[in-house]
Amino acid sequence: GIHLGLTRASNWESLISAVRQPQRVGVAGSLKLVDTSVLIDGRIADICASGFIEGTLLIPRFVLKELQNIADSSDIVRRAKGRRGLDILKTLQDEKTPIAVSIIEDDPGNSREVDEKLILLAKQYAAKVLTTDFNLNKVAQIDGVVVLNINDLANALKPAVLPDELMEVKLIKEGKEPTQAVGYLDDGTMVVVDNGRGYLGKNVEVLVTSVLQTSAGRMIFTRFNSLVS
Repeated sequence: GIHLGLTRASNWESLISAVRQPQRVGVAGSLKLVDTSVLIDGRIADICASGFIEGTLLIPRFVLKELQNIADSSDIVRRAKGRRGLDILKTLQDEKTPIAVSIIEDDPGNSREVDEKLILLAKQYAAKVLTTDFNLNKVAQIDGVVVLNINDLANALKPAVLPDELMEVKLIKEGKEPTQAVGYLDDGTMVVVDNGRGYLGKNVEVLVTSVLQTSAGRMIFTRFNSLVS
């Protein structure tokens, strides 16, 4: 991954000034509007560095201001997220990153919510919206705006799991049903195990029965096969 340091609060104004002008000219027809959640999430930096996204990333000034407000928050967690987002933006603007980044001044109106502004700008620029926000994803799709959800990309890159496949998982908590137990794969995927309640804290072999895939993540339903340890 890309190593990122936290930007000092005193550097915010210099960062804002540094990104005032567009960096490079992008590819016509491949504009992507970036929301706050993507910058805070951070995975966009590695995705762009890999070359899987091309064209121009458009970052509205109001998104940058929202990020700065988060970075100036009195809440330590929000402040860290905001500073991380600003650091990610600075990384994206590095000349070594194989994608153009442009700060745009267009603002559909100060009285509107950020999500609504992004959707309006996406229509204006004929751009896609890059987000990790579940609600923005749904609203944009309803409005006919194409959304690139990084969580969807991450889910698509997880190894395929098929019914009747065997796998190992450690059971760490009870499931919703009386006989169920729950464990997690290394990539964070939840595994629900029927007849696993009696093996909490143990590594077990399970047989896959079905897989549920949504924008929020993936769940694998299985049944207990044998005890591993």
